[in-house]
Amino acid sequence: MNNTVTKEQIGSILNESQFDVKTIFGKCTVVTAKLPNGFVIVESSACVDPVNYNAEMGEEICRKRIENKVWELEGYKLQSALADEAS
Repeated sequence: MNNTVTKEQIGSILNESQFDVKTIFGKCTVVTAKLPNGFVIVESSACVDPVNYNAEMGEEICRKRIENKVWELEGYKLQSALADEAS
């Protein structure tokens, strides 16, 4: 078994995911990702003053957080598989 999570694996998961992006109260972006296995991740990004709100920036921040979470989850999944294999 391979003992690393690759950028290609993460990219594939994200490419196969469904995303929903919403603006709330004119100053908050909420991005929901449904991963290929059905697991759902929700992230948000907001500013104090709606004058400073940038929906594109908010979505970019949320998507990066979701990507980081997928890395974490895939690392956990791999660690669990390796531990099971070792026992």
